[in-house]
Amino acid sequence: MAKIFLSKSQFIRGLQCHKSLWLYRNKPELRAEPDAATQAKFDAGHEIGTLAQQLFAGGTLIEFDREKFRERIKDTQTAIAAGVKTIYEATFSYDDVLVMVDILHRGPRGWELYEVKSSTGLKEYHVPDTAVQYYILSGAGLKVVKASVVHLNNEYVRQGDLKVKKLFTISDISEQVQDIQPFIKEQLDKQKKMLSKSVPDIDIGSHCSDPFECDFWDECWKKIPEDSVFDLREKGIDKFKLYREGIVKQKDIPLDILNAKQRFQVESTLKKKNKIDTTKIEDFLKQLWYPLCYLDFETFRAPIPLYDGCWPYQKMPFQYSAFIQEKEGGKLTHHEFLAEPGEDPRMPFVESLVGMVPKGACIMAYNATFEIQRIRELAEFYSKHKAPLNKMIDSFVDLMLPFKLRHVYFWQVKGSYSLKEVLPALVPTMSYEEMEIADGGMAEQAYLDMCATDDMKERTRIRKALLEYCKQDTLGMAEIVKKLHILGSKK
Repeated sequence: MAKIFLSKSQFIRGLQCHKSLWLYRNKPELRAEPDAATQAKFDAGHEIGTLAQQLFAGGTLIEFDREKFRERIKDTQTAIAAGVKTIYEATFSYDDVLVMVDILHRGPRGWELYEVKSSTGLKEYHVPDTAVQYYILSGAGLKVVKASVVHLNNEYVRQGDLKVKKLFTISDISEQVQDIQPFIKEQLDKQKKMLSKSVPDIDIGSHCSDPFECDFWDECWKKIPEDSVFDLREKGIDKFKLYREGIVKQKDIPLDILNAKQRFQVESTLKKKNKIDTTKIEDFLKQLWYPLCYLDFETFRAPIPLYDGCWPYQKMPFQYSAFIQEKEGGKLTHHEFLAEPGEDPRMPFVESLVGMVPKGACIMAYNATFEIQRIRELAEFYSKHKAPLNKMIDSFVDLMLPFKLRHVYFWQVKGSYSLKEVLPALVPTMSYEEMEIADGGMAEQAYLDMCATDDMKERTRIRKALLEYCKQDTLGMAEIVKKLHILGSKK
């Protein structure tokens, strides 16, 4: 068998699915390119890894060079021989596997291995990720006495300068790592043997997205038709069980094995049947009062807290759009806010929001829990504005509820009650398909891109796209309410 050279990341890929690893090595052109959000996660992980080096300051960095890994291995050995206490990106090879250790530290009892993760807690897959490094280092002749995962501390709240030692938590997983060493050896042997053969015959399954969504998804799932069992929403039947039994299309599912919600979806989809409960619509509309403020927030998350009072991955509001209507069927007045790049957006956001929402207004949002939670966090941090912000919380009505409860259901949404599905179903002229920014994840990344660039033309372009997207959400809500008034009046 020809030698197979694996990296740590490839080994972890192979643990999730042998076929994914085989395709990665042999058919890389079938792999989907990472989208902007995924790339941002990679970039954030690199930033967190660099910051974590401060936990063991003064170490030696083995410079990355994809084409010169042998020199990196040699440089690592040179550093060890020279008595270096801490090495960043220490590189080792053993059993035809290459690993780069985030932090290798010589402690009082011997060498300690630290794997840095951008998560806020220890995950199950972190153990084999760390264990394969322990296996390689031990095989290469280095005695490792401790293996740990460094991850973000979700209880850390920034006050003043960043406190790196408080930002991170170190979880010692030495015992788990040592316990699965036979498993690591066994899996490496299986992967190398598998790579010497033709593509494995592995069908789709839960492994396609657990623990990560595979970037060969399009290749493996291209055979699945529209309106398949995998399009079923809500909890209920085991979709993969149906698939393994040869039931792929919704039209082939025996309806009596589905729960009420999934049966409703299937019947509505196949019969192209809508549901309009005029009594429930009227009850919902009776909750509204005027002035009515249609409101939508956009937020970003930073793994490393940027400002005082922030914690890792806190959802930070940077933008809102609002339409105010003084009476039913009345004129809509638009208001909007978008934070300037690079500034703490919260205080300008709060001041603008408090000044914009009319006193005593009914506030409508889609999935209002999201906006309410952001307002609650802002009220806790800015005591000056706590009273008006808390009054807003008591004034929310959630436009999502009639659709979530299926008082209004259009078959085109196929079980979803997302605004992105509901809006074009009720108001066909309002779609997100042609928009540069089409969802909240794209808006978050666009804002971060706007903050990262010094190109004023690019900033202007992104700003325009962000304002258009957020405006679409709130104008869409107003149009949905208008449609509900029409539907509710049909007896």
